[in-house]
Amino acid sequence: MYRSAVATRKTPRRDRPVSSQAHAAQQTVAAPGAVREWVSIDDPFEERTWLLDVGFLLSRWQCLYASGCQGVLTGPAADLAQGCCSYGAHFTCDEDVKRVQDAAANLDLSLWQFAAEGRLRGVVDLDEEGTATTRLVDDACIFLNRPGFAAGAGCALHLGAIRSGAQAMGLKPDVCWQLPLRRHDDDGEDGTVISTITSWQRKHWGDGGAEFYWWCTEAPEAFSGPEPLYRSMQQELRAMVGGEVYATLERYLDVKAAERAQHDEATPVALISRGSARGASPSRPRGTPPRTPQS
Repeated sequence: MYRSAVATRKTPRRDRPVSSQAHAAQQTVAAPGAVREWVSIDDPFEERTWLLDVGFLLSRWQCLYASGCQGVLTGPAADLAQGCCSYGAHFTCDEDVKRVQDAAANLDLSLWQFAAEGRLRGVVDLDEEGTATTRLVDDACIFLNRPGFAAGAGCALHLGAIRSGAQAMGLKPDVCWQLPLRRHDDDGEDGTVISTITSWQRKHWGDGGAEFYWWCTEAPEAFSGPEPLYRSMQQELRAMVGGEVYATLERYLDVKAAERAQHDEATPVALISRGSARGASPSRPRGTPPRTPQS
């Protein structure tokens, strides 16, 4: 059995620079340097309360892969077209591992640059503690096609989903299809689970995240999408929280979005320019930050 990255806080490598009705309650909480607004929704099927980041879900965040993404190294690396795939993706459970292994076994070889390597040696790497991640090839995920590959740069699993008409979440590791959303579970004293969904931030990558030249959830240029995130990632959110919870969330955020539209909409999350000086050569941070949707 593979160990879940949820239960294992991996030390960064040093060599890699719902049918009952749910209800919503608004609350505003203070965080260092920012005030974030949240909404809580009770799950009608489980002893669970969902705590969701209103500001981020109302934002116009969009993925900038191949459209301005600078990657997750210590210098600007748009030309490498690695996005956030410079590190192995941590799996959440055995089911997550099996789904990706099955997807790799059935993936059209013409869509996957490192298919021969994957078929020969497998696509999963285990560390000394038994934590499973996708394997690395040439300093990036084995599923990442590099620039110049005939089928195109980017995730081979994602290309496979597009080609077959399947949902990407049915092929990719959980953390990959959920990004930039991050789920974190806490057990309450009364047995209720508090599940928080918010944005992936530098700190969630571990120590190495602070050394990134650029990170998309704090880059103003990433907040330029055509619709709010809760709309553009509706499919993913439904899979994460369930249909009835999402329906309650959607109604709540529709009202919030209309209210904001009546006033000059402010940027909903604190955006901070950070990173190395421009012109620095990209390298890996002093720790390989873990990529887990829960920790």
